[in-house]
Amino acid sequence: MRLVTFTPAGRADGPQRVGALIDGDTRVVDLTAATAGDADFASMLALIAAGEDALGRARDCVAAAQRGRADDLLDRAAVRLAAPVPKPESIRDWACFPQHMLNMMQRDYRRRAAKEVDPEAAFQRFVDQGLLKLPADYYELPRFHACNRHAVIGPEDDIEWPSFSEQMDFELEFGFYIGKRGKDIPYDQARSYIFGYTVFNDLSARDMQAREARFGGKSKEFDTGNVMGPCLVTADEIPDPYNLRMIARVNGEVWCNSSSNTMGRTFEQVIAHMSESTTLYPGDFFGSGTVGTGCGMENDRYLNDGDVIELEVDGIGILRNRILRRTGRAAS
Repeated sequence: MRLVTFTPAGRADGPQRVGALIDGDTRVVDLTAATAGDADFASMLALIAAGEDALGRARDCVAAAQRGRADDLLDRAAVRLAAPVPKPESIRDWACFPQHMLNMMQRDYRRRAAKEVDPEAAFQRFVDQGLLKLPADYYELPRFHACNRHAVIGPEDDIEWPSFSEQMDFELEFGFYIGKRGKDIPYDQARSYIFGYTVFNDLSARDMQAREARFGGKSKEFDTGNVMGPCLVTADEIPDPYNLRMIARVNGEVWCNSSSNTMGRTFEQVIAHMSESTTLYPGDFFGSGTVGTGCGMENDRYLNDGDVIELEVDGIGILRNRILRRTGRAAS
């Protein structure tokens, strides 16, 4: 299923509802209404925590709607989608794509070399010193950073340009929500803990990031900095998450065309690693990290006021937002 959190159009301040996209994402089955106040459908977090039984009831509601039960059907244009889980239990973003890390290291050392008398000689010196290689334990010790679960927005929402930055960048990622509580999860059981997937834009203030160096965090800590959507696709709909086309466009121009088949570590690995002596909860979100060439900085390109960012992942959809130095305009 393609699950969504939504509010009816024109009622942005009303209570959010849980639904499912059908008919090529042109219509929404209102699962909250169809289940007549069932607590398991009060929110997406509640549905995730309720597990397979609730998913079975959701599928029954979708089947009934497709048979012509129009009372619980809405046109997609008549609703506003929020992030699939508006406030995840936690957000951990993992560095699963080695090429992105290598590209970013190269860009950083090119910038350092440019300050020297002979930039090419300086860059070659960095290469000879082994500074453009991933740490030896990269494939043994997964890395992640924590994100602000209170700063999540959804598809078509405006991204607010933070006041402390002049150099903003998107990051093309996808990720998954944990579906059940677990601790010390073995690798060979980890896939069963994935409830479903969504597209993730982990925005970065690159100028602040450069100032913070290794001690930083503010470059990724600002309102609207974590964008998720357009829907949550249940795990059964994506049997192979490691072969998905990933595309980024800015104002319609393709800036990245890559694939999840370039991942250097698996979601099973990060689940097994994170759950060691640590309990995972339904609704925890794990990001993949940025796919290679999946941000502007890798190509020395950055966002401008009013740019429209579209991040597309096969089987999930397009996450579309506009970044603005002022609020009040919606993406169109």
